Amino acid sequence: MKKNIYFLSDAHLGSLAIPHSRMQERRVTNFLDSIKHKAAAVYLLGDIFDFWHEYKTVVPKGYTRLLGKISELTDMGVEVHYFTGNHDLWMNDYLETECGVVLHPRSSVVELYDNVFYLAHGDGLGSTDRGFKFLRAVFHNRICQKLFASIHPRWGMTFGLEWAKRSRLKRKDGKEPPYMGEDKEELIIFAKDYLKTHPEINFFVFGHRHIELDLMLAKTTRLVILGDWITQFTYAVYDGEHLFMEDFIEGETQP
Repeated sequence: MKKNIYFLSDAHLGSLAIPHSRMQERRVTNFLDSIKHKAAAVYLLGDIFDFWHEYKTVVPKGYTRLLGKISELTDMGVEVHYFTGNHDLWMNDYLETECGVVLHPRSSVVELYDNVFYLAHGDGLGSTDRGFKFLRAVFHNRICQKLFASIHPRWGMTFGLEWAKRSRLKRKDGKEPPYMGEDKEELIIFAKDYLKTHPEINFFVFGHRHIELDLMLAKTTRLVILGDWITQFTYAVYDGEHLFMEDFIEGETQP
């Protein structure tokens, strides 16, 4: 019997704009514990942390429950893949060496059982926002990263968390815009364009947008956006044949 593959994203743990961050971490950890014996792999598609920056000998404070659970899964032989997002792109090798995670700094096309998946956090894909693209280029620039790493962690981490907080509070009620339709959603536009030259893709799976979406793009191709783990607690599970969207409710038996 095939074991399941799970996908989740956008918990933004540690956010200064989310008052129940400790409860959030416990819920993510409890979810991982509930599926550990049924999972072949877990794909974390970015922004699990609201801000993460690794210095040479210093990593962010906290998250011990989550990191311990991830380590337990990898020790059991469960693959844990982490795709960096726009809030946690400054990862180096800490999660790989200490927790056994497979780190993906960019999107990947992977074959899982008998289907082909395009996996990414989703930031920047299909975007026409020049301001966002410029900022993203600065964040990914090696020289800029080294300059930021020269700032003492006391100030660097505070700056990063405050920046992320302001970014979230600028949105109405701290939430992302609702679904805008196929002709306006950048991830859908990107996927449709990519599919023209890569018709073998069966599933596009993204995070980033904080909406739960399951959309048929073609007869054999679906696009899934995973929602978030701030208010929705949604994830996708693939059993080797079918991909399902699910909600995690504490105490319920998970598929």
